[in-house]
Amino acid sequence: MKNIFLFTIALLLFSCAKSKNKTIKKKKPNIIYINVDDLGWMDTETYGSSFYETPNISKLAKMGMKFTQGYASAANCAPSRACLISGQNTPRHGIYTVGNSDRGNKKTRKLIPVENTEILHDSVFTLAEMFKKAGYVTGTFGKWHLGEDPTTQGFDVNVGGGLNGNPGSEGYFSPYNIKNIEDNTPNENLTDRLTSEAIKFIQKNKEKPFFVYLPFYAVHTPLSTTSLLEKKYTDKGGNQLQNKAVYAGMIETVDTNIGLLLNTLEKLNLQNTLIVFTSDNGGIRAVSSQEPLRAGKGSYYEGGIRVPYLISWKGVIKPNTVSNVPITNLDFYPTFMDVIDVKLPNKILDGRSILPVLKGKSINERALFFHFPIYLQSYAGKKDDARDPLFRTRPGSVIIDGNWKLHQYFEDNTLELYNLNTDIGERTNVLDVNPKKAAELLEKLDNWRKNTNAPIPTEINLDYDSNFVSKKNR
Repeated sequence: MKNIFLFTIALLLFSCAKSKNKTIKKKKPNIIYINVDDLGWMDTETYGSSFYETPNISKLAKMGMKFTQGYASAANCAPSRACLISGQNTPRHGIYTVGNSDRGNKKTRKLIPVENTEILHDSVFTLAEMFKKAGYVTGTFGKWHLGEDPTTQGFDVNVGGGLNGNPGSEGYFSPYNIKNIEDNTPNENLTDRLTSEAIKFIQKNKEKPFFVYLPFYAVHTPLSTTSLLEKKYTDKGGNQLQNKAVYAGMIETVDTNIGLLLNTLEKLNLQNTLIVFTSDNGGIRAVSSQEPLRAGKGSYYEGGIRVPYLISWKGVIKPNTVSNVPITNLDFYPTFMDVIDVKLPNKILDGRSILPVLKGKSINERALFFHFPIYLQSYAGKKDDARDPLFRTRPGSVIIDGNWKLHQYFEDNTLELYNLNTDIGERTNVLDVNPKKAAELLEKLDNWRKNTNAPIPTEINLDYDSNFVSKKNR
């Protein structure tokens, strides 16, 4: 009788333990999305820099998966963020740039560009609203750039987010120039403050599933750092491609705060946390070269859209792994839906879930599309390494399909075809020797534009002056 009693107790304990383990496994993960502003593909040690010091970002890479072919869905701030938050490509939300679409001198533009939308409409069911639907508490800490207040679009907490795209002159140190943040400490660093607010949010909500969106204003201009860090990197020196001490100091500050965030998660034992680290677009070419990639922010050459992606999730993503699968920030909306098991049958999404990739499995190849029917003037002329010295980008579309990349420019219907496997720097246009491949890609691009109702500018700008352009180019 005693043996039967002991057996029954053991069975009950085993059943409870099994049930408890099952509950733990079923618990939804916390999710942290870190979006550094204007951080280039080559701007960390993980991706090959010998000048910038980023030990904590390297630690994050070792904790999870590094992507070598990760893309922002647009080459500048607002459209890339709109794509991430909406899960939809630029033709669907109409945000193509910051401010007006007719950038640059009117005499240098052949076409009347498509009008730009500046605010993500409240009708869009956002990434944050999707998390709210799943029972998450949500917080954003930093640059929003899609409207006046992200709390109208699914966020419970907003620190520092508004319509502005940068912190303004001397804005990286308190007193701040941005909205929705209180000045606490004189000369406090903005990156430090945003991280501390995110950490407070995590500590307060550690018993609930949370979504933290941490879009630092750094390392966007105006460049600013402490005198100590500036001296450190001035003394260190750099190389011909990367040598700006102020920029290096900003990157180190971001890295230090990544370390604080990782330490917090470890102390709180929040192991079931999925972390994404990336940038909203490529780095500014004149600030930090992304060689071997061509050009930088605002361009649809690789330097403007290829960005770092590090993803960590203990127990799910194998540590210290590398993936060559092409991904884009459009993929995170459906990926997070997959992770937390949310169904939105009426939601149009332009990315796809990369959860299988994170688990070490393969997914079918697909093409990536980029559409920019407007103008974006140059930063530094020929130093931008763009198609011409007057614009980082003229109106056009791009498709990346496997190793092939096709650019189409609407002003003169010019095509550029590159094999990224052999020419990652996009220096040799192989259109003439691969006409069938170009035609195949152009057909795919045309079909995609039709399916998304992508607008193509056709109206001629009567102010265009070819002689003026020639003089400016000289």
